[in-house]
Amino acid sequence: MLKKLLATALMSLSMLSVSWAAVDVNTADHAALETLSGIGPKRSKSIIEERTKNGPYKDAADFKARVSGIGDKTLVKLENEGLTFGAPAAAPATAKKDGKDAKKK
Repeated sequence: MLKKLLATALMSLSMLSVSWAAVDVNTADHAALETLSGIGPKRSKSIIEERTKNGPYKDAADFKARVSGIGDKTLVKLENEGLTFGAPAAAPATAKKDGKDAKKK
């Protein structure tokens, strides 16, 4: 009886640790995305196809706009489960024209 109780407790803890792990939508594979409640094989496929076709998601609003079926409630739920959007993109370098800065000083 004690062994069963201990095994159940360990299983519960291992399931909780999965839900607390961060999943970066811009680098995650199908398996990682599917650890989040509400993302199954079909949705993970559409997330990855959209990311491959049109580049990384900039932020939560961009993700919501580009992935069909993601609304405000779903987005909040996914973020609470650990969905992240990667590090912010670096600012573009100053454009140069004929070897000189485009900005006038």
